[in-house]
Amino acid sequence: MMTKEKRILLSNVLVMLGLLVMVVMAVLPLFNDLATNEWMLWGYTAGALTVLVARFIGYDGSGSLRVKRLHHLLIFSALLYCASASIKFIPELYKNWVALLLAGLVVQMYASWMIDKENRKSEK
Repeated sequence: MMTKEKRILLSNVLVMLGLLVMVVMAVLPLFNDLATNEWMLWGYTAGALTVLVARFIGYDGSGSLRVKRLHHLLIFSALLYCASASIKFIPELYKNWVALLLAGLVVQMYASWMIDKENRKSEK
């Protein structure tokens, strides 16, 4: 059984790796003419799924009701990343994947900031 600290550390590492893979696979087509390569789509999808799994690993269900809801927002942002990855496989909707990626980014930034603020407030 993993301790809470180890589980959160593993979750944070997986989130970082998943987001890094997503960024590389999203930015690489800007520098090369590889935008249609299937391996980049699968790489982006793997990064999104890694973030989703990491968010479920890192959720412990403790804390105030507000912190629990903010953790649910982090899971929702990971689901937006997965939706963004699935949109990339549909040729008619390919241009819309960026909107879901940015929506997930905004939700993640807000939830992360508010979780940190709530944790600091509860430590006082």
